[in-house]
Amino acid sequence: MTIVITSGDPSGIGPEIVQKAWICLKKNPLNEFFWIGDPLHLPDSSIPWQQIEHPDQASKVFGDALPILIHKFAHPIKVGQHQPENAADIIKVIKRAVSLVKTNKAKALCTSPINKNVLMSGANFPYTGHTEFLANLDAIDNPVMMLACSKLKVVPVTTHIPLKDVPDRISKKLLTETIKITNAAMKEKFGISEPILAISGLNPHAGENGQLGDEEEKIIIPVIRDLEGKINIIGPLSADTMFHPDARAKYDVAITMYHDQALVPLKTIGFDEGVNITLGLSFIRTSPDHGTAFDLAGQNAANETSTVNAIKMAASLTRK
Repeated sequence: MTIVITSGDPSGIGPEIVQKAWICLKKNPLNEFFWIGDPLHLPDSSIPWQQIEHPDQASKVFGDALPILIHKFAHPIKVGQHQPENAADIIKVIKRAVSLVKTNKAKALCTSPINKNVLMSGANFPYTGHTEFLANLDAIDNPVMMLACSKLKVVPVTTHIPLKDVPDRISKKLLTETIKITNAAMKEKFGISEPILAISGLNPHAGENGQLGDEEEKIIIPVIRDLEGKINIIGPLSADTMFHPDARAKYDVAITMYHDQALVPLKTIGFDEGVNITLGLSFIRTSPDHGTAFDLAGQNAANETSTVNAIKMAASLTRK
């Protein structure tokens, strides 16, 4: 079995980085994949591709051509532009890919970037992100988003919500589930027998003993105390001091309270190489840690490193 990669939004850089990723990986059978998409969307006609009728055929052609399980889009693409008229097909490709991994026809899923505004305006897409949509397809209530690069792994407890809503969304139940799912993934997926989890505070200086907010005293510290002895936890730590090299050396993964607490350090340390991993699903899912980049589409300027790493990560996790 091989890894399935979705088309994402074909008006963005997705088709380009898939072609570039195949060039990087075509000689490595451990990282074989096939793409679900429309060959008309591939920007470089000099790169060979081969239609497959079934995922099992991908391995036979991968070394010589990009294997494609064809999905024809109803409307021609306009490179670099928002096209709500293609939203339905973007969603169909994702559903098709999830079906393949859930029925063991593919061993892992790597998703190309989507644009939520395109999907909302074109198909009334009700989800705040890719992760939440995949969780719905897998009937999972609490997906956990991990971002990883060579020097750091981070998990935000809350993801794609306004900053003003974060304090009300954080609860003992959500934080506890996130910690437990992350701890299990570090053991099962990354092979770390006794992982150390660093937990950030929500407020500046982790609340400074209640002087700068009480979420640490009411929620975060009680959860940490309850899990001590069962899981290796340190914290709550001030988010402004937990990501320098000496601090990172003391833990295996950082759990933060909101999106930017996690992604600012991750993208600062490893912008091009970051990988998004969804924990808690019944299947392995990774993705590049960037968006559709409409402004770069059609210029042969997109960096494929994150997609290559996402494919490698998916393959590595399946082996473990």
